[in-house]
Amino acid sequence: MEWATRSLGTTLKFVVRQLSLVLCLRRASPILINSNSFTDMTQTTPPSLTFRALRLLADGEFRSGEELARTLGVSRTTVWKALQNLETWGVTLFKVHGRGYRLVTSVDWLERDQVERYIGPQASQFQIHVVDSANSTNDVLLGEALVGAPRGLTLAAELQTQGRGRRGRVWHTGLGGALTFSLLWRFDQGVAGLAGLGPAVSLALARALRILGVDEAMLKWPNDVLWRHQKLAGVLVELQGDAMGPSAAVIGIGINVRLEERVRSRIDQAVTDLASAGAPLSRNQILGVVLGQLAALLEQFATTGFAGLKEEWDSYHALAGRTVAVMLPDLSEHIGTAAGVGEDAALLLQTASGLRRFHSGEVSLRPLESLQRRAGAA
Repeated sequence: MEWATRSLGTTLKFVVRQLSLVLCLRRASPILINSNSFTDMTQTTPPSLTFRALRLLADGEFRSGEELARTLGVSRTTVWKALQNLETWGVTLFKVHGRGYRLVTSVDWLERDQVERYIGPQASQFQIHVVDSANSTNDVLLGEALVGAPRGLTLAAELQTQGRGRRGRVWHTGLGGALTFSLLWRFDQGVAGLAGLGPAVSLALARALRILGVDEAMLKWPNDVLWRHQKLAGVLVELQGDAMGPSAAVIGIGINVRLEERVRSRIDQAVTDLASAGAPLSRNQILGVVLGQLAALLEQFATTGFAGLKEEWDSYHALAGRTVAVMLPDLSEHIGTAAGVGEDAALLLQTASGLRRFHSGEVSLRPLESLQRRAGAA
């Protein structure tokens, strides 16, 4: 996920698209997400019964089909059908005749109460809603923002099936292998005053990951968080509102927690996860700490804009002082030295012809040596 902005006219399309999302709600709660807006499209997300069965298997022990059926109040055939084709959703299930079913890897399920405990004193600023599955949490909150949902509304999905990043790239996840969530935040200023929000959010994410023990968490412009030069997390920000204000931002975040090989093989760049970085794998703790850092940073951003964060962002810049190639959508390439970011979060590139500025959503950035290695391999 990376930073992107959309006009209000484009965003209106999400209200229609929202009708095709599946949200298997885990508990009754105040009206945070209008569940009546969604229809059951089980061909794109797993049915609710599947998640109920998977929770019974969360401890990693074998459970017979008969036991699962009895607990769920359905037939063994219904259980069998609910647990078919789970590989599509990144879930590996052992099926042994005479013993039953067992998850290869246990799932660390999200629990709202635990998340709030890790947020701490700022928990009251958030209204957290956890769902089993959604096509895209950003899509859901974009629709909710249009009908007046409050600041701090947070939607986390155990499984996101159509997550996306900047320039329409797909965000690949499996059940329990990542933390994917979106946050709605409202601002008094207009959309034009939110320049640099994506890079600012990535800074909050890097702060949180360092608190969690990922000491080498760094930033790659505009919105990626790296660990040892491999992508660990990303951000997608989508905006609604008028030029003069007020405005709303839907902030989507994806963090790789534990990537299975089948998921890694579908990703076309160097990636890593928190398991490799030696960080705690409690997704409840991760989400709580990240939300706490976001609350602090977004309050600061509303007052100072990105200018007040520029110096700190530069201190996290993984490619600072390195020779890089910036590639534009027209496939033109610009080579120079990464010279930090401007007060509007534009990338500064020192080239042979002088200092150039590049804005988010327009370029792709890679270290020059990696491009040379690729060319040599070809």
